[in-house]
Amino acid sequence: MRAVIPVAGVGTRLRPHTYSLPKVLLNVAGKPILAHIMDAIIEQGITKATIITGYMRKNVESFVKERYSIEVDFVPQKESLGLGHAIWTGRDTFGDEPLMIILGDTVFDVDLKLAEKSGISSIGVKKVDDPRRFGVVVKNKEGIITKFVEKPQKFVSDLAIVGLYYIANPQLLKQSLEQIIKNDIQTSGEYQLTDALQLMLEKGERFSTFPVEGWFDCGKPETLLSTNRHLLNKLNHFPSPNGCVIVPPVFIAPDATIKCSIIGPYATVATGATVEDSIIRDTIISDGAKVSSSLLEESIIGNNAHVKGNFIKMNVGNSSEINY
Repeated sequence: MRAVIPVAGVGTRLRPHTYSLPKVLLNVAGKPILAHIMDAIIEQGITKATIITGYMRKNVESFVKERYSIEVDFVPQKESLGLGHAIWTGRDTFGDEPLMIILGDTVFDVDLKLAEKSGISSIGVKKVDDPRRFGVVVKNKEGIITKFVEKPQKFVSDLAIVGLYYIANPQLLKQSLEQIIKNDIQTSGEYQLTDALQLMLEKGERFSTFPVEGWFDCGKPETLLSTNRHLLNKLNHFPSPNGCVIVPPVFIAPDATIKCSIIGPYATVATGATVEDSIIRDTIISDGAKVSSSLLEESIIGNNAHVKGNFIKMNVGNSSEINY
């Protein structure tokens, strides 16, 4: 099986961090988003990958080449024309082996063998409260998908497509993508993968679904921090520096420096980072960053950034309220 991982997006919702780093290389729970994806697919036996690059593609390529030895094809998406277009750009790397398409701004916690269980193409889904923000699937009583709908404004289903697609027939996917590109079939101004899947359905391809409860978005600061919290509950790892208080769950890299500080809960202190005289909770401190004399909560500190606060003196009278 081949993994297809589109990572071409600019990540505008994660600025200023993505001004200098592609979104998929942002740190969450001690390593970049893309590392969580790559480690998971390798652990589950996938030996080939196609990575669709775009924004800061050389950074992505360098990271993968330095860290991983599996067979990887890097394919640049020269224009941001939608997920369907992104997958279409990688079409020449597809053979007859099944594909597992994994969106590059999500971290998943699911056994991918569930996708193969039905023996046909299968889509990862999760029930959501507001399906208007997602592509959704409609199923019959036998659990077979009868329709794909991209961001429905009227309710048709609450089973959202969460960014994991097992494609048993990659050549039919390729033909369907060619058809939507050639005939300029767009939804909301983009070439959508959902539209290509609908074409496959109309040409006789059968699709089942598999449940994905462990699906974690990393596309916005608040969701990146939420994903960090979830992963730390499972990946808790830290030394115990003298003179410090550690409140689990946290991740502290072995080469991080912690002095006279309280770390946690839900704090990540990445490789080469330094924290002194500070209180850090629900925060990601990225590679090489330095934080001193600060109280940080719900914060993201980028690579090699320096944050220095000040302690203050107050003389506060009775019945006062100070928000500082």
